[in-house]
Amino acid sequence: MDLSFNFTFLFLEGHVELEKYRYFYFIITLTVFILIICFNSVVIYVIYADKHLHEPMYIFITALLMNSLFGATVLYPKLLIDFLSEKQIISYQSCLFQAFCIYTYGVAEFIVLSVMAFDRYVSICKPLQYSNLMKISTVWKLLLLCCLLPVCDNGIIIILTYRLQLCKYRLDRVYCNNYAIVKLSCGDTFVNNLFGLFSLIVTVFPPVIFIIFSYARILNVCLKNSKDFRRKALQTCFPHIVIVINFSVTTCFEIINTRLEANVPHIFSMIMSVENMVFPPLFNPIIYGLNLQEIYKRIKKIFCKRNSQISF
Repeated sequence: MDLSFNFTFLFLEGHVELEKYRYFYFIITLTVFILIICFNSVVIYVIYADKHLHEPMYIFITALLMNSLFGATVLYPKLLIDFLSEKQIISYQSCLFQAFCIYTYGVAEFIVLSVMAFDRYVSICKPLQYSNLMKISTVWKLLLLCCLLPVCDNGIIIILTYRLQLCKYRLDRVYCNNYAIVKLSCGDTFVNNLFGLFSLIVTVFPPVIFIIFSYARILNVCLKNSKDFRRKALQTCFPHIVIVINFSVTTCFEIINTRLEANVPHIFSMIMSVENMVFPPLFNPIIYGLNLQEIYKRIKKIFCKRNSQISF
């Protein structure tokens, strides 16, 4: 094999254990991708089309679902192509771009979830101040933070990785992970590791701590109020809590597994590495669409109206 080929492309070897059933995995992955596109698009459309839903909570939900579409679009097309290919390869530049997009998706998810926790905290704990604290200008500033911080942070990470000279070209994964790429280098990676640790501390831990703080305050307020108040608060907070717990647990596993090389079965490691790209994009619109009555009623209204038109 021409050695120059290796300097241009990386091999994704996480597909090895999936090779035997690759057509089955292709069908499952394609189905999940289509469902993600459909579910998220429906809820986004409902919120966009109904002016009554142009409130901070629903705007943040839209941002969360749009981020889900972004993350799925980065991962799934390449994954589908690899299932049908004899060799799973990707150019070095494309690999870095995919890693940048996946990291941006993950960081943006944490920041949006923390912003949503802040919105629920103000709504439940400081209802009289809600309209002043959550002005539309404030909402857009928070959304701008959700976009710019992940892009700037991960842009620096990828630039630091791009300067490295690689001496290995095989990734034991089904997609590109920045730290996995860094480990392929034969040069000094101290700066990469240091900034990666700094980035992790700045972009992951503060949102998680802030979310815990917000819900601790919300719980405290709920315990002091009526049963009906607790029921309504739980109804709006429960979907968010489920999503936060799932995303936090799987992200922690991925960090530990990637950086500390935990001794876990390879197939389990592969499943957990893509879980954050499957569960949140697929189930976020379902959880919010079914649990938040305003969204659910409008989705039901749209489909009932179309069914009646078809019947007519």
